[in-house]
Amino acid sequence: MQPTLPIPADATAAPPLLLVDGHNLLWGATFGFPAPIYSRDRTRLLTGLFAFFALLRVAIRNEIPGGNPEVIVVWDGEHGSQARQQKHDGYKASRPTDDDALLPLRFLPDVKRGLDNCGIAWIELEHAEADDVIATLVHTTPAPRPVIVMSRDRDYYQLVTDRVHVLNTRFRAGHRLVTPDEVYARHQVTPDQWADFRALAGDPADEIPGVHGIGAKTAARLLDGGLHLEDLPASGRLTTGRGRTVAEQYDLALKWRDLIRLTTTLDLPHHPTGTPSPALPRPADIVEELGLW
Repeated sequence: MQPTLPIPADATAAPPLLLVDGHNLLWGATFGFPAPIYSRDRTRLLTGLFAFFALLRVAIRNEIPGGNPEVIVVWDGEHGSQARQQKHDGYKASRPTDDDALLPLRFLPDVKRGLDNCGIAWIELEHAEADDVIATLVHTTPAPRPVIVMSRDRDYYQLVTDRVHVLNTRFRAGHRLVTPDEVYARHQVTPDQWADFRALAGDPADEIPGVHGIGAKTAARLLDGGLHLEDLPASGRLTTGRGRTVAEQYDLALKWRDLIRLTTTLDLPHHPTGTPSPALPRPADIVEELGLW
């Protein structure tokens, strides 16, 4: 297990902090890489391992200001979804569990060994999802240090501020760093409203249904002007049309928002050091060091 890291004394002089949603990147690496990668004797499939480090290395080089961040990779715990599933048994319930769908997990032990060899810190809490660990790291990293969350998961939009951005490398060049303005331009709500918005419109990826009959446009219209769920009953917006549907399912919307909101108070095994992480070697060199070519 990686060593405990001290909290930096001077966060104002620290490099950007890059928090990587590990499983999100590993799934994208395994299933989204242009071509499969095998060992020299063609007996081992290495795509997820090779592509994980390739995509991370390119992202650091091309998308991180200065290209010299402190990197922490965060993994979902084995029982990380359990607490939310106890509140809603449909939470992530239909995700496939066959061997093909879980192929990325075959690469996980070697990716962790590769991170250790490269001096890149990682965190995995058995009963926590990566989202909540990352939210806690964001919450405990003092301003003005910039923080970038690397993930395609839009749950992280609720963390976005002027100094906290989400990096989605699948977006087109020039729009990969999601800022507050980008969230609003795409969805007509602010990051501060994100959990309210998804509670109304639903989150298909996590199998949170939202309020039946309420889509993204209606949800954004109901929240227009910076309103939150608590503001809606007195706003006059729940007396007609789709608003009456929200009024009828208001308590359910509050339940969904509780599931969507990220936890920021976890007890973490270590914290950012405030110093840059070592530069990543070429992916081929990482695989060679692991003795897998």
